[in-house]
Amino acid sequence: MTRYIAQRTFSLIPVLVGVTLLIFLVMQLAPGDPAQIMLGPKATGTSLTQLRHELGLDQPLHVQYVRWLARVLRGNWGRSIQLKREVLPFIIGRFQNTAYLTICAALLACSVGIPAGILSAVRQYSLSDRVAMVLVLVGFSMPIFWLGIILQIVFGLKFGILPVSGIQSPDHTDLADLVSHLILPSLTLATGATAIIARMTRSSMLEVIRQDYIRTARSKGLRERLIISRHALKNALIPVMTVVGMQVGYLLGGDVLVEMVFSYPGIGLAMVNGILARDFPLVQGAILLVASSYVLVNLAVDITYAYLDPRIRYE
Repeated sequence: MTRYIAQRTFSLIPVLVGVTLLIFLVMQLAPGDPAQIMLGPKATGTSLTQLRHELGLDQPLHVQYVRWLARVLRGNWGRSIQLKREVLPFIIGRFQNTAYLTICAALLACSVGIPAGILSAVRQYSLSDRVAMVLVLVGFSMPIFWLGIILQIVFGLKFGILPVSGIQSPDHTDLADLVSHLILPSLTLATGATAIIARMTRSSMLEVIRQDYIRTARSKGLRERLIISRHALKNALIPVMTVVGMQVGYLLGGDVLVEMVFSYPGIGLAMVNGILARDFPLVQGAILLVASSYVLVNLAVDITYAYLDPRIRYE
């Protein structure tokens, strides 16, 4: 197991290098001159030339990339043009907020989607199966920004039991206040993920419970609950974990619509504001952090594969 984890970890190095190269090249294609944005429209040609030289913008692209990558590895991710502060501490704080939201939404989606998928598969074509699949279809089809607005109107404006924006109240900084601010955006984010996870769990379980070893276990007289929980579920979870990992990686990128609707200070909203302000260092750092987290989530999913199915790590 240790050797498998080490191999998967080392295989991420060229992926991360490719990610940094792609991010750097994409940002080079972005319109606007960072020096002009930093100095303003009244800057003279001499000052612009001097600042470009100080920033290394007059160097060839490969030289700029190597210098930028070296600074990133040292923890120097640049300085925000808009905020006039270091990029790394700011985006880490925003990414932490997004992580809170992602964890809550993912736990909610898994705790509802996986049991719903198992129940639908075990009771295929029953009333509970049909109801669950209708709800899955609704979850797929429902616009996420519309759902967020409806939840704000019902639970925030009409009943006034939950906050509708931000991450904490000005006069409260305790855990209960943080959780109350996470409920509505978490429900909004979890709706679509729950539908996807439930659908995949149902399909995977239906495929597994038709296998010969499941019929053998039933012929031996084992209880149905034991067959499902011990023999079928573990094998059915492998494709489900793929979907869960993709959803977590997607949510870690910050769902822009949800963060805008709830005015949630996450990494997605920070990237949008940075793009609108042409804050190249902020956008570059935020994309790099999100992309790296997505790669690490894929690593965690690979390790989970090896735990669920030992044949993977043996191969």
